[in-house]
Amino acid sequence: MKNTALKILPVVLAAMVGIAALTYAQAPPDFSKVEIKTTKVADNFYTLEGQGGTIGVLAGPDGVFLVDTQFAPLTGKIVAAVKQISPNPIRFVVNTHVHGDHTGGNENLGKMGAVIFAREELRNRLMNPNPAANGTPVPPTPAPGLPVVTYRGRVTFHLDGEEAELIPIQRAHTDGDTLVYFHNDNVLMTGDFYRSIGYPNIDRANGGSLNGMLDGLALVIGMSGPNTKIIPGHGPTVDRAAVIAHRDMILGVRDRVAELVKQGKSPEEVVAAHPTSDFDSKVPTVAGSSDRFVGQLYAELKPAK
Repeated sequence: MKNTALKILPVVLAAMVGIAALTYAQAPPDFSKVEIKTTKVADNFYTLEGQGGTIGVLAGPDGVFLVDTQFAPLTGKIVAAVKQISPNPIRFVVNTHVHGDHTGGNENLGKMGAVIFAREELRNRLMNPNPAANGTPVPPTPAPGLPVVTYRGRVTFHLDGEEAELIPIQRAHTDGDTLVYFHNDNVLMTGDFYRSIGYPNIDRANGGSLNGMLDGLALVIGMSGPNTKIIPGHGPTVDRAAVIAHRDMILGVRDRVAELVKQGKSPEEVVAAHPTSDFDSKVPTVAGSSDRFVGQLYAELKPAK
C-alpha cells in the first residue's frame, strides 16, 4: 500500500499544484476587458487591482515605487492608472515573488527605465523557469525584465517621505518571497505567502515550504499593530487579527493531515477525508485551493523513504 501511494503521489501532487495553471491555459483571461481599480490607502500610497496580484504604488516628488507588475498585456492600463496618481516616472519596481501575475509586466517596465529589485532566488527562477504544467518548456525572461538589483538581506528605500523596507522571507510561498513594509504609512504588503482568499499555496516546485510560510506569517503578526494595514497578494486588505486566524487555520489543518499521514493514509485518502472541513465556512472560496493545500501538506509531512 505504501509503495503504491509513493508511486501515485507525484502525479496527484502535480495535478493539485497545476490546477491554477491548467485553468489559465484552458481559459486565458481577456485582458482587453480588465479594468484597473485604484484604491487610496494612505496619503501617498495606493493599490491597483486588475488581473493577478495586487500592486502597491508609492508616489511623490521623488518618483513612483511599484510593488509587483501583474501580467504584461496590462502594462499600458497600469501605467495609465499610475499617471492618474502621479505625473512622475516609475523609477523602481520590487517583485514579491516569481509568479507571472506578479512579474509579467517586468519587461515592459524595465524597457521604460524602471529599476527592478528582487531576491537573488527570484532572478534565478526568471532566468531558469520551471516547465509549464503540461511539461512544455518556458522561455526565460528577457534581460529588460530581470531584476537589476538583487539582495539577500533587508533593503530600505528612502523615497517620497517614506521608508519602504524590503524584507526577505525564506522559503515560504516560494524561495524568493519579499515582505514590503512602508513604515510611515503603516502598511505591509505580503505577496502570496499570505492571501485573504482561498487556502494557502505552498509552491514546492519553486522552493516554498510550510515552515517558511509559518515563519513569514509570524513575522507579519509580530510587526503589526492594531492599525496596520496588511495587503495580501490576493484578496482584501486585512488587519493583524485576520493573519492570526489564517496562521491558526494552517496549524489546525496541518495537525489533521499529520494524523492521517501517521495512520498510513494515501494521498487520495487524505484528500478524501477533507481535513479542511471545519475551516471551509471561514475561508473565502477559491476553487480547488483546499485540495491543493492538503496535497501540499501531505508532501511536506509524509515520512522520508
